[in-house]
Parts: sequence; structure tokens; C-alpha cells
Amino acid sequence: MSLHQRLDDDLKRAIKSSDKLKTSVLRMVKAAIKNRHVEKQRELSEEEIISVILTLSKQRRESIDLFLKGGREDLADKEKQEISILQTYLPSQLPQEEIDRLIIESIQESSAEGVKDIGKVMRLLMPKVRGTADGKMVNQRVKELLEKV
Repeated sequence: MSLHQRLDDDLKRAIKSSDKLKTSVLRMVKAAIKNRHVEKQRELSEEEIISVILTLSKQRRESIDLFLKGGREDLADKEKQEISILQTYLPSQLPQEEIDRLIIESIQESSAEGVKDIGKVMRLLMPKVRGTADGKMVNQRVKELLEKV
């Protein structure tokens, strides 16, 4: 079953079971996918749909930070619940050991000599981990490992 079909089926189930939060999140995902579809003027691939969901998830994480700074724990909790729903439609995340192995490979491939070469490493690394690891976390880990080089 395609991701698009799974989203449709889950939306129907959420509506029937009166799950307001899940219905809201899935409608938001469907709208974002439709917007990207109109923008690209063609059907989206599975990878592009995953990219849309990743973008929505990232927006939620940023909102959580802002809500916590503003003292709005209730809204931050709602965003966390939305992220947990979005995560069910994303591929499983790579374990930290696998990410570290890929980072070390990319550092060796790019012949990076320090933090100043982070761009070279990230250019090689991101296509390998896109969709399966948080880019911000990967960037931070690359920086840590490059400081040791």
C-alpha cells in the first residue's frame, strides 16, 4: 500500500472513530501534499511525500521550542502529540551507531580536516540519511566528530 493510500485510509478511520487530533493532523498532511502537488504540477513520489511530512514535523519541533519559551506547555504538548502521529508515516530512524559510521565514512571520503570542512561532509552525508535521521542532530554530531579530527 502506498503512503498516499495509507494516509487516506487512516484519515477515514480517524473520522469514523471521532479522533479529532488525528483527523486534524492527517488533513493538514493531505493539504500540504496537495499544495506541493499543485506547486510541482505532477504527482508526488513516496520520497517527496516523506519530505513533506518531515517538513511538517520540523515545523512542529520549532513550535514546541517557541511555546515552551512562551510558557505555553499545553500547546507544546499538543505539538508533541502531532509529531508522534506524523512519525508513524516516516521511515524508521537510523540508530546512532549507524549515523556515526556514515559520518566517519563521509569525513574520510571528503578528506575533511576540521570544522571548516563541515559543508563538504554534509554534502556527501545528507543524501544517505535524508528521511531517516534528523538533519539538525546529524549536523551537530558531524561538528563534534570534526572537532576531534
